[in-house]
Amino acid sequence: DCDTCTAIAEDRHPDVMEMDAASRTGVDDIREILDGVRYAPTSARYKIYIIDEVHMLSKNAFNALLKTLEEPPSNVKFIFATTEIRKVPVTILSRCQRFDLRRIDVPTLSDHYNKICDLEDVKIDAESLNLIAQSADGSVRDGLSLLDQAMALAADKSIKEDDVAAMLGATDKVKVLDLLNHVLNGKPKDALSVMQDLYKMGADPRNVIQDMMDMVHAVSLMAMNVSEGLDALPHAAIDRAKIMAEKLTIPQLQKSWQILLKGSEELHYAPNVQKAAEMIVLRLTYASDLPDPSDLIKKIKEGKINLNAPMPQQQVSDSNIPENAPQLRAIAGGGTVVESAPMAQSENSPNTLEAMIKMFEDHGEMMLASHLYQDIACVTLKAGHFEFKSYDNAPADLAGRVRSFLSTWTGDNWMVSVARDARGAISLAQQKTANHQAQEDELKSHPNIRAVLNVFPDAEIVRIFNKDEEGD
Repeated sequence: DCDTCTAIAEDRHPDVMEMDAASRTGVDDIREILDGVRYAPTSARYKIYIIDEVHMLSKNAFNALLKTLEEPPSNVKFIFATTEIRKVPVTILSRCQRFDLRRIDVPTLSDHYNKICDLEDVKIDAESLNLIAQSADGSVRDGLSLLDQAMALAADKSIKEDDVAAMLGATDKVKVLDLLNHVLNGKPKDALSVMQDLYKMGADPRNVIQDMMDMVHAVSLMAMNVSEGLDALPHAAIDRAKIMAEKLTIPQLQKSWQILLKGSEELHYAPNVQKAAEMIVLRLTYASDLPDPSDLIKKIKEGKINLNAPMPQQQVSDSNIPENAPQLRAIAGGGTVVESAPMAQSENSPNTLEAMIKMFEDHGEMMLASHLYQDIACVTLKAGHFEFKSYDNAPADLAGRVRSFLSTWTGDNWMVSVARDARGAISLAQQKTANHQAQEDELKSHPNIRAVLNVFPDAEIVRIFNKDEEGD
């Protein structure tokens, strides 16, 4: 009640000055403050400078302020306010005392708003208070704004849950719990029906997905016997949520959380939010009955999955294999590819087609190296003699260009010719494909892989690497 406090509350005290750094970011604005620092306060014990949104100051403004902060006058206090503490330079932070304003829990906010309603002679039920406190997200000011809006919309100074829910675009959380129950039990039709009901009630699809995430989090805490953080559940749904927590496992809930989290990101750029939310619900519904990988491995070890069950295989016919690829026919029939040993060559000459391709790559002839890898099949390769079968994509002058470069690089007189008939010869690219197919067939015959493919018949092997390779 003193004159100083009254003047500060009425924003007219000469020794308390506030600056908005969001609109006054330059070094000249800081100099105006620093010019008054050297003068003693008029009536109060201290001169107080409040800089709001201090992180918006420019680098030069911070540098101008730094010297004063290092050696501040005894009668001056600076108060910096910011919501982006990471953007404030370390040199400034190291010279300040830091006070973090924490989020306030829902019960405390509800009690505070209830007292305000009593003072304003406004009736409000507990459910409405809880909705406003949750929407405030720990901020007293945001909650007061919502409460003020609810008071303005209330008829006869009575705030009801339905009015607050409509104002906030909130969802019926009991219905959302029904939706989550249908989803986790693999009932897509029932889940979509609840989604349509919520949409007709005016619920924002983004809020529906967010509430589902909150309930998955709450049920996960219940499954871990943690009682805190269950504000997302209405009192009428706690008993049902406990039953869900007893039936579901933590891996199932974690999988649901990841799908919903990914889906909530997709909603930001979806052309139709409601349809996108329905697709997220369908994705989660059909993922609910997939076995957990750890459970699958456990069942394999315990012998609960028949490892000798026939695996669905793709039929391969000889008609799909080129005439000039007997190695591929051998694979289709269950055989393997046998690579012939390299022939003896001179020291300066490549002794294998792979070595020849590398020589062309090392000399920067990438196009010719690509043709040698994909568009020809090696028939004969020995010292000074290279004969190959040419495919349609190979250039007509390939033999002459290869001979010219080999003679220049090795110093030998090379003879390069194109074979007219080379049955059975295939390109290195075809050989690599054949070898990969052989490795894949061998891998599919492994009992554990066969068991996994029996459970997931549409699964595909996308990469095979050796033990000494680093997997990505």
